[in-house]
Amino acid sequence: MKPLFPLVLAILVVVSIGVLSIGWPLANAKEINSPSDRVTISNLELSKNKLTVNLEDIHLAQFEDTNSMDPILDENSIGIEIKPNDENGLSVGDIVAYEYEGEMIIHRIEKISYDNEGWYATLKGDNNSFSDPFKVRFNQIKYILVGVLY
Repeated sequence: MKPLFPLVLAILVVVSIGVLSIGWPLANAKEINSPSDRVTISNLELSKNKLTVNLEDIHLAQFEDTNSMDPILDENSIGIEIKPNDENGLSVGDIVAYEYEGEMIIHRIEKISYDNEGWYATLKGDNNSFSDPFKVRFNQIKYILVGVLY
């Protein structure tokens, strides 16, 4: 049993040096655009048994089980949303609820562009393989997701 201990110790040292020299594997994770910060600690009040969120035009949402925004949103998640003021307040990475052909869709803004009709966004569900196949105009965007309760 004793001859095995030095071997195990040597392997642990070599593995540790290897991890230190190449870095922690997660340190090389791909940067993904996150939603803009819209809620500050000053918007929250915590009392003994209650959390109050002080935002204007706040809206609560529940979601259908489409899997398009997994793992961020699922059918039992509760979204905290606010109404956007104008397109200048929207950024790549924001998760928004928009209306398309009478349905509400919640996806992440992937790209913002302009054409001869003005501002539009390209959106995509985080768990979808492809972007939504249409341009989303500002007047279609109803809410910006600012929080999720699980």
